Amino acid sequence: MTRRTVYLAVYDTYADWETGHTTAHLAQHGFTVRTVGPTTDPVTSMGGLTVRPDLALAELRPEDGALLILPGAGLWDAGDELAPFARAARTCLDAGVPVAAICGATAGLAREGLLDERAHTSAVSFYLAATGYGGGKHYVDADAVTDHGRAGRDGADSGGADSGGADSGGAGSGGALVTAGPTEPVAFAREILALLGVFEGEKLNAWYRLFHDSDASAYEVLQG
Repeated sequence: MTRRTVYLAVYDTYADWETGHTTAHLAQHGFTVRTVGPTTDPVTSMGGLTVRPDLALAELRPEDGALLILPGAGLWDAGDELAPFARAARTCLDAGVPVAAICGATAGLAREGLLDERAHTSAVSFYLAATGYGGGKHYVDADAVTDHGRAGRDGADSGGADSGGADSGGAGSGGALVTAGPTEPVAFAREILALLGVFEGEKLNAWYRLFHDSDASAYEVLQG
């Protein structure tokens, strides 16, 4: 494996629609997407899809990956079953590997303390507040947020800076962190595509307009 590998976490009840734009366009641009489950036993998504993970969480090697993606799932708010994935996110961030979390996965990161010092978003602020986390002052009311951690203090950019999301240099350490609420899978993908260098500037904006707004004029820009 190379750093062109993206890890997609999968677990029972995961929201299969939330990461589709992201994984499809990463795969089309030279990234390998590998699914990571609690074990290698099959899991069933919220939409009833059965997925056999490529590897178990215990086999995850952050140093081999470009990104860890955590989709939402009913299980995030139903106990501690998915807490190991939040701990894996901490390990990745500490190793300088970006993490992207959407929907209920943001609450998992909040419980792990990973949002206490980083700009972030979610479904609504009071959803995260209910976790008892300490990061409320860093909550941003935006479609998606990229916090660059240490890298941000060196002037790194984000897709959101160009296309409507929010960006922060961040006080957190380690890798970049992308967050989004459950109704924003396209904005979530936009931030990730920017972070991994798939699109930037005018093309990134056009990609978002095409897939979020159905703006047919954006297709020509993407093909240019």
